[in-house]
Amino acid sequence: MDQAEFRWLLGSNLAFFLALQGQILTRTFLAWELTGDEMALAYVNVAFAIPMLIFSFLGGAISDRSERRLLALLGQATIVCTEASILIQLLRGTLEFWHILAAGAVGGAVLPFSMPARTALVFNIVGPQRLGNATALSGAVMNISRVAGPVLMGFTIDLWSVTGAYFVAVSLHALALLFLFGINRYTVVQTVKKRFTTDIALGFRYVFERKELAACLLFGMIPMFLAMPFQNLLVVFADEVWQVGERGLGILMAAAGLGGVIGSVWMAHRGDESKRTRLMVITTLLFGVFLGAFSLTPSFWIALVPLIIANICASAGQTLNTTCTQLLIEDEYRGRVSAIMLMTFGLMPMGVVPLAVLASNFGVQTAILIASLTLCGVVIAFYAISPKLRQLDEYVVGNVHTMEAVQRRSV
Repeated sequence: MDQAEFRWLLGSNLAFFLALQGQILTRTFLAWELTGDEMALAYVNVAFAIPMLIFSFLGGAISDRSERRLLALLGQATIVCTEASILIQLLRGTLEFWHILAAGAVGGAVLPFSMPARTALVFNIVGPQRLGNATALSGAVMNISRVAGPVLMGFTIDLWSVTGAYFVAVSLHALALLFLFGINRYTVVQTVKKRFTTDIALGFRYVFERKELAACLLFGMIPMFLAMPFQNLLVVFADEVWQVGERGLGILMAAAGLGGVIGSVWMAHRGDESKRTRLMVITTLLFGVFLGAFSLTPSFWIALVPLIIANICASAGQTLNTTCTQLLIEDEYRGRVSAIMLMTFGLMPMGVVPLAVLASNFGVQTAILIASLTLCGVVIAFYAISPKLRQLDEYVVGNVHTMEAVQRRSV
C-alpha cells in the first residue's frame, strides 16, 4: 500500500465530494427558489440521472482500457468548467432554470467516466488485503462531505449568497483536480485486445454469470432507488413542514451526513471481518424503519435523531455492499463493474420522480413513509428468495483467497 498516494486520493475525493454534496443543497435551493415546485426537484435530478445511466455503459469499459488517473483528471477538469459557467451566469444575473438542468446533464455524463476510475484506483493503490478498510475510509470521506458540504453551503448562502456558494464549489473542484496529480498512473493490461463493444458486453456478461455478484449489486440498488432520494426532498421538509429556511435545510443535510460518517467510522473500526451479509441486511432494514420515524416526527429538532440513526444504518449497509462487490470482482473487470455500481447512484436521482409525484399529491411526509415501508418489504422479500445473497460471505472469502494467491504469484 502506497500511503502517500492513498492520502492524495482521499484528499481529492474529500474536496470533490465536499463540492458535490454541497451543490446538492445549492442546486435544490436554486430550483426551489426559481420555481417553487416539487416537480422541479425531480427535473433537476432526472437531468443528472439520465446521462449517468446512458454513459455508464461506456465509462467502465473505458476505465478498464485507459490510464485511470488521466480519466479522473479529464472528468474533474470538465466539472470545474461546468460549475464555473454557472458561477458566471450568477455573477451576470442571467441564470435560468434550464442552465441548472444543463449543468446537471453534463455532470451526469462525466461521472460515469471519472468515478469508476476513482473507485478502481483505490484497489490499485491498496490491494485486496486492505480494501475493506480503504473502502470504509473512502466512505467516511464521502460522509464527512455529506456533513460539511451542506453546512458549508448553507451558511455561505445565508451569510453571503448563492453566488458565494458556487465560488466555494468551483474552488473545491479545482483543488480536487490538483490533488489527482499526486497519484501514479494505473492502467489494466489486457492480455487479449478486444473490440470496445465486446468489452462492454463482457462486463455485463461477467456480472450475469456470477449470480452472487449480481445479487450483491441488485441488493445495493434497492435502497438507492426506493429511499435514499429522500435527501432531495429535505428542502420541502425545511420549507413547508417546519419553516426553518436555508439554515434549517443545511442542518437537516448535515444531520444526514453526520449519521453517514458515524456509519462509515463504525465499519472502518469493524475492520475486515468476513461476516458482512446479515449486518448489511439488518442495517438496510433499520434505515427504512428510522426513515419512516423521521417522516412522522412533528418537531424539527427531535426529527434529527431518527434522521441521524437512519443514515448511520444506510451508510453501514452501503459500505458493506460496496466492499463485498469489490472483493467479488477481478481487477480486469473492476472499471466495468464499478460503472454498473455507479448506475445505482443514477437510480437515486431517478427515484426522486415517484417521490416528488407522491409528495405533490399526498404531502412529503406521506411520500417518505410510503418509501420507507416499501424498502422494508422489498429487502425482506429479496433476502427470502435469494440463496446467493444469503451465502454471499462464503463467495467473498473464496474470492479473496484467489486474489491473494494470484498476487503472491505475481510478486
